[in-house]
Amino acid sequence: MTFLLIDVGNTNIKFGIGDEKKVVQAFVLPTNLEETADSLGLKIHSLINYACAGKKIIAWVACSVVPLLNSVLEEASYIYGKCPLYLVPRDIFLDIENHYKQPQEVGADRLIGAYAARKLFSKPSSLIIIDFGTATTFDCVENNAYLGGLICPGIRSSLKALSTQTAKLPQISLDISKDSLEIGRSTKHSLNQGMLFGFASMVDGLVGRLKEILKPETKVVATGGLASLLATVSKSIDLVYPELILEGLRLSFLNHKEKGAGK
Repeated sequence: MTFLLIDVGNTNIKFGIGDEKKVVQAFVLPTNLEETADSLGLKIHSLINYACAGKKIIAWVACSVVPLLNSVLEEASYIYGKCPLYLVPRDIFLDIENHYKQPQEVGADRLIGAYAARKLFSKPSSLIIIDFGTATTFDCVENNAYLGGLICPGIRSSLKALSTQTAKLPQISLDISKDSLEIGRSTKHSLNQGMLFGFASMVDGLVGRLKEILKPETKVVATGGLASLLATVSKSIDLVYPELILEGLRLSFLNHKEKGAGK
């Protein structure tokens, strides 16, 4: 049983190929609000042909924080995938309590990340999931309940804001030469150190405050494109799980099939 996993974010669309055991491959396309069912469907069809080598895809399983692309994706799944699209949590129940005051307000990716972390890590009772995406989100889980969390600026979004609003600041690549803070000796070096260690300090500070609220012990799981980079300078990240959202989609679909639910 092979199925396509799709995480539609504000900046990128991430794809994975899932089966009963794991997410076996991942690809990334930029999010484009001008996509049609044909343009997006053809791109996905090409990815599937490249990745699956003749395996039959039985379903597309997706979460999306870009509502404008949902109908496009659904149409593409039928035309080019010849299979149904399952939007999570619209079409697939997530076995986790949602304690948001307005449950429908929670981003699907945040809820799926919390669900995935709880399924992957039965202990300890408290989890903090940090997703380094367009925004940096902190999501808190206690036992089998999603409590809510925090939304902060994203690293690349902050860099983009600086570069567009400040003419003299150069473009930089985020890289680490040492895992300890250095005093910047150039504008690029100063910006690099400020962004990396500034965000690491934000992470460490907020995790410390959240741990005062949550039941001990607490595990901190990081995901998203820059998670591995930040984990090298943050003191509070316990582990990095790059494909956490795709893994949550995989687990939710398998649970859905196991219960014999139809669309």
